[in-house]
Amino acid sequence: MKTQFANIAILGRHNDPRVAEPMQELTRYLSKAGVNVFAAESLKLELAVTRMQEEDLCDVADLIIAIGGDGTMLYAGRLARESGTPILGINRGRLGFLADVTPDEMINSVEQVLHGNYTRDSRMLLEARLHTDSGTESTAFALNDVVLQRRETGRMVDFSTRIAGKFVNTHSGDGLIIATPTGSTAYALSCGGPIIEPELNAVTVVPICPHTLTDRPLVIAAEQTIEVVLLERDETLAEITVDGFSMGEIRPADRLVISAADQRITLVHPPSYDFYGILRSKLFWGRDSRNRNN
Repeated sequence: MKTQFANIAILGRHNDPRVAEPMQELTRYLSKAGVNVFAAESLKLELAVTRMQEEDLCDVADLIIAIGGDGTMLYAGRLARESGTPILGINRGRLGFLADVTPDEMINSVEQVLHGNYTRDSRMLLEARLHTDSGTESTAFALNDVVLQRRETGRMVDFSTRIAGKFVNTHSGDGLIIATPTGSTAYALSCGGPIIEPELNAVTVVPICPHTLTDRPLVIAAEQTIEVVLLERDETLAEITVDGFSMGEIRPADRLVISAADQRITLVHPPSYDFYGILRSKLFWGRDSRNRNN
């Protein structure tokens, strides 16, 4: 088969049988189709693939197929950030806003993609830079969100925000979420944030359990830089997480600066992809909430 995706890397949690079985089926199909299949040396499954270090997969792959939930997709995004390798997601998790292909559709969808019948979906990344009062700086990238949150205490945290250099507000609460359109259906949604259509170049800023109910979510242009400073408060302890991974502690006088990254993540979707169809399915729109099995 002639295809632009002649070299494909597969990712997934091999110790999960819901992932292992479709991974084995997919590998057999790709091999018969004449595709060179690559996998990490740490993947403990008997597969007819070329093994290498996981961090090197994107150096050789034309496409990553991630089998699992959105956590697996986020991990694949971290691997593909520098290379720009596109990612196709097979959903074996729970919600699956990112990994949109079901196991029943897997072979047919992959076949469509190999024949060139697919769409590319460019997703924004956030760049988070933590400037400490001691002069150090650390950087991390988020496909979903950057979160300031309290830790190891039941007390609220106080912090201030500036957007595009202009003071916005002083907040008290459990923290703050800065989310991409991709992340707007994740943690931010559970905190009352809006759903942002993925093609919009926008960011949502969502307070977590604000002390003042008038402290509402904002949607801003992605070109604007957000600055967050933790304020002095007795027994204040807070940390920054990026796509669920800790970036480290933030202290009063430290500055967290968030902006749109230069790199973007490319997702690949089969022709049947429908963002609003996924919302209807995952959020049970149009169904009787008392009977979600129907």
